[in-house]
Amino acid sequence: MFSKLSSILKEVFSEEGGSATSNEMRYQRAMAGLLCEVAGADHQLDPREETAKVSLLCSLLDVDEKEASLLVEEARGDSEHSVSLYDYTDKLRKLEQSQRYNLVKAMWEVAYADGELDPLEDSVIRKTAELLYLDHALFIKAKLEVIKE
Repeated sequence: MFSKLSSILKEVFSEEGGSATSNEMRYQRAMAGLLCEVAGADHQLDPREETAKVSLLCSLLDVDEKEASLLVEEARGDSEHSVSLYDYTDKLRKLEQSQRYNLVKAMWEVAYADGELDPLEDSVIRKTAELLYLDHALFIKAKLEVIKE
């Protein structure tokens, strides 16, 4: 499923202009940036959240651990300079509903990686889901699935 997501995103970004490689990098950094935003929302760096970010990026983007770690490092810098979640979600709105769902679910997994959900993490995920136009029922479903796991 994730390899399909990756191939569809390549198509979407090649239609937007620019090289497919540069557009794919923007997409990957946007995904990594959103995961960093969730992990940093409570202003506590937890190693379990850091591990979850890398692992989830490997799955979502079909990349190896080294590349995922590099994306997290780059995204962490982007996150420090980001003004709003719109910087990330604007690049990802063309995704299909199921793909947006997978991203939001990954965000929940990062938020719960340390065993607790901070209200600020919840707020970041909620705002992201709204900016991505994810159906509210899917937003709740993603949260409940992660809690259940």
